[in-house]
Amino acid sequence: MFPVRQPWLCKALGCYDCCIRCLGAVPYPSLVATLLCFTGMALFCGCGHEALANTEVLAETYFARNIQDYVVLASFIKYFQYVIYGLASFFFLYCILLLAEGFYTTSAVKQTFGEFRSTRCGRCLSLTFIIVTYVLAVIWLAVFAFTAIPVFFFFNMAQTCHTINILAETTPSINQHGWICMDARQYGLLPWNAMPGKACGMTLASICKTKEFFITYDLYIAAFAGAGIALLALFMYVVATTYNYAVLRFLGRKGLRC
Repeated sequence: MFPVRQPWLCKALGCYDCCIRCLGAVPYPSLVATLLCFTGMALFCGCGHEALANTEVLAETYFARNIQDYVVLASFIKYFQYVIYGLASFFFLYCILLLAEGFYTTSAVKQTFGEFRSTRCGRCLSLTFIIVTYVLAVIWLAVFAFTAIPVFFFFNMAQTCHTINILAETTPSINQHGWICMDARQYGLLPWNAMPGKACGMTLASICKTKEFFITYDLYIAAFAGAGIALLALFMYVVATTYNYAVLRFLGRKGLRC
């Protein structure tokens, strides 16, 4: 949105003053929140999609022998990957709308050039964005907590493998490490009747040395960080839209043009 509608005004003020006034109408908090939201959703959707695909391979190869043991996990991964596509599209469009709303309210608050007014409909629209963004932030907080589960699982798995490697250097017998296991059933990834459902001893240590394990672990960490960045962006949107709406209400009560 270019706030200067009178061409003669730019010539009268000069290029520098005109640029300063234009930059003053930019909603910087909303702009920063939009960049953070795009970055966070790109990390969450891209890395999460690939991490889920690798998780299915690891479960099929090392933790389940029968296809019926991980069919629920495979179905969940398949459907959640489609949800990721929808989340990416939705947040892209919604962030664009919030950025446009930020330009609208900033231009209204700063009383830029032209006969621009904030109407009752505009204030209601701003209030709607505040409520919707707040609800999305609460929902995304739950998604952020849910994303920590696979990170916690792979972190424990890596620590367990580290313990096995230390014991392997100090104890000569391989059988003494067989009691150290990582059970995927305890984390809800597989049903309790899945066989074997767990990996123990040097078998577990060999899994941790595979390329698939390291890639999946890193992808889940990146997806977790992306969810946190997106959550921060949503909170910034809530603060920015609430402030702009409050100023619009204040100017409206004072009877000022905005």
